[in-house]
Amino acid sequence: MRYNIQELESLRDFYADRLLNNTVPFWFPRSFDYEHGGFLLMRDATGELIDDDKAVWIQGRATWLLSTLYNTVEAKPEWLEGAKLGYEFLINHCFDTDGRMFFHVTRNGAPIRKRRYFFSETFAVIAMAAYSKASGNEEAATRARALFGKCVEYATTPGLLEPKFEPTRPAKGIGVPMIMLNTAQQLRDAIGDPRCDALITQWIGDIEKYFVKDDIRCVMEQVAPDGSIIDHIDGRTLNPGHAIEGAWFILQEAVHRNNDPQLISLGCRMLDYMWERGWDTQHGGILYFRDVYHKPVQEYWQDMKFWWPHNEAIIATLLAYLVTGHPKYAQWHRQVHAYAYTRFHDKEHGEWFGYLHRDGSIAQTAKGNLFKGPFHLPRQEWYCRQLLTAHLQKSSV
Repeated sequence: MRYNIQELESLRDFYADRLLNNTVPFWFPRSFDYEHGGFLLMRDATGELIDDDKAVWIQGRATWLLSTLYNTVEAKPEWLEGAKLGYEFLINHCFDTDGRMFFHVTRNGAPIRKRRYFFSETFAVIAMAAYSKASGNEEAATRARALFGKCVEYATTPGLLEPKFEPTRPAKGIGVPMIMLNTAQQLRDAIGDPRCDALITQWIGDIEKYFVKDDIRCVMEQVAPDGSIIDHIDGRTLNPGHAIEGAWFILQEAVHRNNDPQLISLGCRMLDYMWERGWDTQHGGILYFRDVYHKPVQEYWQDMKFWWPHNEAIIATLLAYLVTGHPKYAQWHRQVHAYAYTRFHDKEHGEWFGYLHRDGSIAQTAKGNLFKGPFHLPRQEWYCRQLLTAHLQKSSV
């Protein structure tokens, strides 16, 4: 069943209300660290601080969020003030002497851990770009473009970063083209960069060529260099929520390119395949890991329900519906929206719990840690609000 105009208006108002009156107030301003800069984001259900360490990529994500809210929702001084705290912490404390970024630092910015991948850098790019737009700080724009260039080098130069595995069984993952695709989209939309369009086309092509398997209706998480399936446990492991996130990145690009039909087809196929593999028909929700050949999965959390795949599925199903009008996407959106806001949302204290058992019961109560913070949920609510506002305005013309 399709959505009517009144239902879409209700959804727009729902996402706006949850974003501005529930999700964002859980985090801010309580998480602003006026003493050391950045944000204190590792919090329990009530908002109590459980650790004052800082995950660098989430410092970047929070800076992006506050800057983006300032740019697109309301020019609230509090949001710009918070974004400045995040931006200055990133540039003053989160870069090593080799130009790489740390992953995990203490409250005052002393390094604890540095990872082989460069996702801290990609989130710093979008943070700097959004902050530059909000503040008018041209130095932030220059830093964003320069760091994006470094990320392109990391993504395209084998051996530039220390590999995690020995060369015995070479593989490549969908994570790099996915994160670079969205980083380029965010950079382009915030401050512009002439490199972005061609690189976005290249990364989408890589995703389609190597990772999307139409013959078995699947999106692989990793493959051999030639795109073939690596028939070992790690090579067979699928992450439905991650591929669904990639689907909406591609659908977003389709909209940017005047509803490009090839990109719509690709994004919808990715969503279709991984919804079929990931949706738990017994208990509802998105299962975390699956095996491409339906064999046992190694990770013990394989059948848990994490918060973020549901945020990505809410976006992807809504966007697919709005660009195609196909009723199955409206139905899927109803399903995942109802499941997520029933199971993950904390009705007493706001925001979402991050981790559920397969049956939907709460596994633990943390709302912020090294991997969860103010990003996937507020991004989903913000994006859906923006998407529905634009769609409804167009429909009323």
